[in-house]
Amino acid sequence: MVFLQGMPSPFYQRIAQHLGRQGWRVTRINLCAGDWLFWRGGNAIAYRGSLSQWPGFVTRFMQEQGVTDLIVLGENRRYHREAVDIALARGVRVTVNDFGYIRPDWITFERNGMSGASQFPRDPEAIRRLAAQAPEVDWTPRHVDSAYRMARGDLLHNMANLALGWMFPRYRRSDLRPNTLIYTAASGLRLLTNRLRKQRTQAEVARLIASAEPYFLFPLQLNFDFQIVAYSPFDGIADSIHHVLRSFAVHAEPDALLVLKEHPWDPALKNWAYVLQKEAAILGIAHRVRYLRGGHLDSLITHAQGVVTVNSTTGMRALHLGRPLQVLGQAVFDVPGLTHQKGLDSFWRNPTRPDAEFVRAFLKALAGTIQIRGVFFDESGLSVAAKEAAHRLMTDRVGQLVDGPICAPSSLDEHRAQTQPLVSGRPGGATSPPVRV
Repeated sequence: MVFLQGMPSPFYQRIAQHLGRQGWRVTRINLCAGDWLFWRGGNAIAYRGSLSQWPGFVTRFMQEQGVTDLIVLGENRRYHREAVDIALARGVRVTVNDFGYIRPDWITFERNGMSGASQFPRDPEAIRRLAAQAPEVDWTPRHVDSAYRMARGDLLHNMANLALGWMFPRYRRSDLRPNTLIYTAASGLRLLTNRLRKQRTQAEVARLIASAEPYFLFPLQLNFDFQIVAYSPFDGIADSIHHVLRSFAVHAEPDALLVLKEHPWDPALKNWAYVLQKEAAILGIAHRVRYLRGGHLDSLITHAQGVVTVNSTTGMRALHLGRPLQVLGQAVFDVPGLTHQKGLDSFWRNPTRPDAEFVRAFLKALAGTIQIRGVFFDESGLSVAAKEAAHRLMTDRVGQLVDGPICAPSSLDEHRAQTQPLVSGRPGGATSPPVRV
């Protein structure tokens, strides 16, 4: 079993420790100094070749080592995209993970891809059949992720790549974020100024809700997010703003407002408020748009006439709160009975409410198949999630219905006898030492 880049946390290494104790052979391929910082030792190897040489290396590695499983954080990162395609062509099982579709204390853990590439069904009847077989879910939040540890881990990973870049001189950043120094400084400044103006933002939200003016909410995503880059029809956030504004100007009721909410982690390298106001002025609707740099999301959703999203998991929260939802990109939750299916232009005047019973069935089916309870950056939630992830990998249950209530981790040992001896990565092929290159 081979791990590539994961979250800047011990999550992958904890999974590997569980697997190793059960006799599995596990290898981590470090691509950069940040990877090395979070996983180093006997079962980690370093790839120091170029990005162009990477596909050849991965092909040879999988062939020579008899790799059975590949685990990655998102399938669209550089290095990951090539490795996933090669693995799938060779019949290697691919597991992709990221923050959960369900929030706040869930992790996505599914086969082959996420969002537009997810294998979770889009057919309502298939989803209902899954829900009928899935165990009941205790939705009470059990874990709270640490924003501080997440920010610290991200900073350490990126600073290691700067300070220790000589260790991996040909590495190219795998995600699409801006230069580390620029991004870090800009993010820190935006977080600070957002905090300083928190009371002002809260007052803006309070006035909006108290006014009782009808409004639609459009929560923005990050310009470099693969949800936008890979699974949307837009060139970026500015393109999505232009698209939504043009439709709103023509088709919304004259007294309706459009409220854009900034993503809490946006570094503000582009001034989306300016983009909004400039386009709104051209369309003659500057008096009908609002831009918020924060605000309580549930309150904003609850009082909105509807929510528009490209494919943000904020959409899941809108469904949970029973508000009409229009999806503009590819999303696992863009399903008839959940989201408005007649297009954005009709959404402004006749938004379709989600079917409450189907929302419950959808969430139950989702939790019972491609979600794991836990978090990446808090010890208790991380331990629970890593144990359950290892269990699903060992029993080949990734993306399938899980056993038992979804409120506690499954035992790793209770299914050990069910795993059959196979080569390289599974019990029986574990007599070889960790792969070293």
